[in-house]
Amino acid sequence: MSLAVFGSVGLDDIITPEASVEGVVGGSAVYFSLAASLFTDVRLAANVGGDFPAKAWDTLRARGTDFEGLQKFEDKPTFRWSGRYEGAMNEAETLRTDLNVLIEQPLVPESYKDSKYLFLANMAPVTQLEILQSFPNATAFADTMNLWIEHERETLERLLELIYGLVLNEGEARMLTGEHNLLRAGAALQEMGPEVIIIKKGEHGAFLFTPDGRFGLPAYPVENVVDPTGAGDSFAGGLMGALAEADDFSMDSLRRAMAYGTVCASVTVEAFSTAGLEAASRTVIQDRYDELRDFLRFS
Repeated sequence: MSLAVFGSVGLDDIITPEASVEGVVGGSAVYFSLAASLFTDVRLAANVGGDFPAKAWDTLRARGTDFEGLQKFEDKPTFRWSGRYEGAMNEAETLRTDLNVLIEQPLVPESYKDSKYLFLANMAPVTQLEILQSFPNATAFADTMNLWIEHERETLERLLELIYGLVLNEGEARMLTGEHNLLRAGAALQEMGPEVIIIKKGEHGAFLFTPDGRFGLPAYPVENVVDPTGAGDSFAGGLMGALAEADDFSMDSLRRAMAYGTVCASVTVEAFSTAGLEAASRTVIQDRYDELRDFLRFS
């Protein structure tokens, strides 16, 4: 089933305890699409500058991704983010953010509007709302961040009333609800509108909240974490790709989709930038899914 994603395309400068890279491919829409395209057809919408390398699209193009929503500004630079990880690399310290082409309105192609599934990656809630209006029949999920919770809360709350699912990290969940306990935070978020809430906990996995119950899943065990950048977006891409492929939002389907999202994130963190997801195949993802299932099995 068709899945549309609206998000960012970026060039990242990343420093980790082991190495550093400059100008590598990043952005929520890129990570999301690379993960989701392992499961279903993806329609990508984002703004990109004239400095973004054309070869970065080779893998997605080979997987059949629709780029009609990719809006290129030849005379402007691509969104740029610089960050540093230290210690266990659980969270990045942002060193610099240059919005560049992200200040421009995204393009919503007419051909995308019949998409059955929609993911609104992290962007201003007012922009997410405007995009959502073009997809009245889509099952929509969204992401957010602390900036919007702090400064655009009213608009964000209007968005939450209209979407089916919300994906956010534990810090954002606590900030949005005022609840320190994540079980209470998940319940509070459901009362704000979305039927499905997924709270990401980084290396500690994720929680799922639905009207039919709750579910917790640890992360796939990774021995060598190289670069955590994009792990959350990869998780969301694997999750939504698996849901679109199954065309089902039952509790069992959501549990499976979370496991696939977790596996996609594990592939991402083992290499800088998008290299892990570009090299991955559905076989690799399925093997890790099976390993994770066996890892969790008990009687």
